[in-house]
Amino acid sequence: MVTQHLIPLFGRDLDKLKEEIKLYSDDEAIWKPREGISNSGGNLCLHLVGNLQHFIGAVLGNSGYVRNREAEFKLRNIPRHKLIEEIESTRSIVIDTLEQLTRNDLQKEYPQQIGGESMITEHLLIFLLAHFNYHLGQINYHRRIG
Repeated sequence: MVTQHLIPLFGRDLDKLKEEIKLYSDDEAIWKPREGISNSGGNLCLHLVGNLQHFIGAVLGNSGYVRNREAEFKLRNIPRHKLIEEIESTRSIVIDTLEQLTRNDLQKEYPQQIGGESMITEHLLIFLLAHFNYHLGQINYHRRIG
């Protein structure tokens, strides 16, 4: 089953996100705009945890999480320790939810359309991992050019 592969990958990548946030020189640098880059590392972090909390935690795991996607890109100056708490909470919810999914759950159509398209849950989970890593790379770049 694909979840046996996705669980360690999501865990690894959320740990890497936490490490990237820790590696910023200070809390201010996490939120500092960079020329030619529209999103700070902090906003991308909020976007990544919001995305997983919504699509995996709320939709598949019935966690009760309510996403505010707009705020993910507008909030500023959240202390590093708060971002790390959000990452750790997200990691727990993602892994717990994925562990509960059955083979049948993975083959069902995902309850929401993504970009106007329907897809099976297994495909969505792979898509979410790819999306996560795209933005994780952006955070790494944002941090290193600071």
